[in-house]
Amino acid sequence: MRLNRIYNIINIVTVFAVTMFFSCIDNYKQVQNLGISENEPIGVAENINLKHTDSGRVTANLLSAKMFDYSNRDFPYNEFTDGVILYLFDDENKKSTVISDYAIVYDKTDLIDLQGNVKIITQTNDTLFAEQLYYDQKKEWLYTNKPVTFRTGFDLIHGNGFDSNSKFTNAEVLEVTGMITLDE
Repeated sequence: MRLNRIYNIINIVTVFAVTMFFSCIDNYKQVQNLGISENEPIGVAENINLKHTDSGRVTANLLSAKMFDYSNRDFPYNEFTDGVILYLFDDENKKSTVISDYAIVYDKTDLIDLQGNVKIITQTNDTLFAEQLYYDQKKEWLYTNKPVTFRTGFDLIHGNGFDSNSKFTNAEVLEVTGMITLDE
């Protein structure tokens, strides 16, 4: 009888342990996100001075007063609410400058959405003005379908859209609405 009782206790403990083992789920992500609202950034950085190098040479320098990191989202991104200044350096160390009031960098698509008083000044002093401009980092391509003004050489071109590679070697203003040739 005592042996029977021990077997019953062992069986009950075994059933309980197996039930507990199989009822557990992997909730590591949920534990990590405890206390973090899905609508809040996972981090905030201030006074950013980020330099990107390639083979020991600085190819880009990003400056911003504040960045919000939303990498905890299903579609992660970084938001620059106080704008950005980005210096891009070519192989000969010539600098182009990108300025905007606001920017979002989407991690999964490598797309940068620049908004508000977007201004690009190339190393040859060509200048693009737009309210919104997208930059595809993978394809190194700039584009928008919003109104733009593009100053190249002595020409000032107004249009509704812009398309170009990042070096501006094939820049094109779309739907040209006006063109002015400036005097020296």
